[in-house]
Amino acid sequence: MVKVAARKLRCPVCGRVFYEGQGVKLSVGGREAVFHSKSCAIKFVRTMLLYLDQKAAGQAFVTALKEFEEKLRELEEARSKKIVEE
Repeated sequence: MVKVAARKLRCPVCGRVFYEGQGVKLSVGGREAVFHSKSCAIKFVRTMLLYLDQKAAGQAFVTALKEFEEKLRELEEARSKKIVEE
């Protein structure tokens, strides 16, 4: 059996080196970045949001919030026991 050497990556936020297959991958607009941890990915996303057009960012915020609220509502409905009285 032949083992292929794992490729090493460098986190663009903290500079830490880690192996491919580890970390958090973020894909936006056809571009990808891989971070060594979720905290580095969150730091990157927070900084990225500062550079977005505020109107577009606001609309994306509202749309994402509605999507998660709808999913929560569906989960709550599925969990609740519906007793039908005849």
